[in-house]
Amino acid sequence: QVQLQESGPGQVKSSQTLSLTCTISGDSITTYPYYWTWIRQPPGKELEYVGYISAAGTTDYRPSLRSRLSISRDTAENQFTLQLSSVTPEDTAVYYCVRFDWAQIQKMQSAPDRGFGSWGQGIQVTVSA
Repeated sequence: QVQLQESGPGQVKSSQTLSLTCTISGDSITTYPYYWTWIRQPPGKELEYVGYISAAGTTDYRPSLRSRLSISRDTAENQFTLQLSSVTPEDTAVYYCVRFDWAQIQKMQSAPDRGFGSWGQGIQVTVSA
């Protein structure tokens, strides 16, 4: 059974770069046809797709974040990492790493749903002004 665990700082100052890592156990980050995804939930708002890195290493980013976002992976460590630059308080959210399959990912890009995929427990990130 796959397990995902987010790690990183709980607080970041505005204009800094947020870096979060997801460590995978029970599966390989190169296993087809999975998409290793970041989802976030700002306070009082719906779940929001951030981006993914696929088993093949291709990436996709939320358009509004594309200029600030990078998702990469370390296959030796079986981890993938989110880096979000120039953060503002609007980036405050609980960040989740999630494994989706190819049948789920297109729907999850527009309407993430906790009923699909395998989710980490989430990490609260607060951006201070």
